[in-house]
Amino acid sequence: MAFLRAVYSFHTTAALRTAIELDLFTAIADGAVTPSALAVRCQASERGLRTLCDFLTVQEFLTKRGTEYSLTPDSAMFLNRHSPAFLGSIVFFLTHPRQVENFQNLTAAVRKGGSADAREIEAEHPMWVEFARSMAGLMFMPSREIAQLLGAEQGEPWKVLDVAAGHGLFGIAVAQRNPNARVVALDWPHVLEVAAANASRAGIGDRHTLLPGSALAVDWGSDYDLVLLTNFLHHFDRASCENILARVHAALKPGGRVAILEFVPNDDRVSPPMAATFSLVMLANTPAGDAWTLREITGMLGAARLSNPVAHPLSNGIQTLVVAEK
Repeated sequence: MAFLRAVYSFHTTAALRTAIELDLFTAIADGAVTPSALAVRCQASERGLRTLCDFLTVQEFLTKRGTEYSLTPDSAMFLNRHSPAFLGSIVFFLTHPRQVENFQNLTAAVRKGGSADAREIEAEHPMWVEFARSMAGLMFMPSREIAQLLGAEQGEPWKVLDVAAGHGLFGIAVAQRNPNARVVALDWPHVLEVAAANASRAGIGDRHTLLPGSALAVDWGSDYDLVLLTNFLHHFDRASCENILARVHAALKPGGRVAILEFVPNDDRVSPPMAATFSLVMLANTPAGDAWTLREITGMLGAARLSNPVAHPLSNGIQTLVVAEK
């Protein structure tokens, strides 16, 4: 029954977070496949692990034969820490207490038309450090796809601004693909520590500089060949988005480009599912943010005198890259 599945869905979320905190999927991949072996490996009770593993088996994250558990193909790919496609860490941002609290107050948000949380979205908050640490795995492949779509391999001496850089992966991917690109990463100081560490590990730290502060207030500089505006516009209302894009216009050199990554629903706003349902995330968590349609993004770009927008749906089927030029 769809209603009961939906009401109980938070149980699955809690079970997954617990399994990832205990490193359960990695333990099973390493050969600890019974409750007794998992109890030693995960430093938890045998009864607790048996109950958790049985629940995850029902939810199709594990399989069970006798008293032994195995990973499903998806769990082996995305929840085993040894896998290069490991995504388990995203649970820590997506279930951050602030986000959970905002969804617990969803009724008030629906009545208000925006988050019931009075704190400003641009205020520096530890949640954004968690975002930078946790979400990099999810954005690893999209960042490389975007660098390719932007033609970074041509090797031109690009000056790149990465707005609200977070983990920094989008600017890093451009710099890795283009040895003549230099990236300026803009974000809060503590968040930039994560981006700087990632840039250093990626071998482009000498071409990666930091611009600490609010993206809505700090001077961005000018003469950029490329401005990366990834997963940012959805936090704001249309007027604020147009003001941000006006700043993009001022920061770009003539012929420079802006690359916007967003959840882009169709005009019906109920498809595709991931992009369409993201509007509710913004309703719960922001004063006036939204998942903007391509028609709306194109209108905002036009208002900021940015032209020739081209949409590139990413291969993951979740987000869309929109590229426009000055």
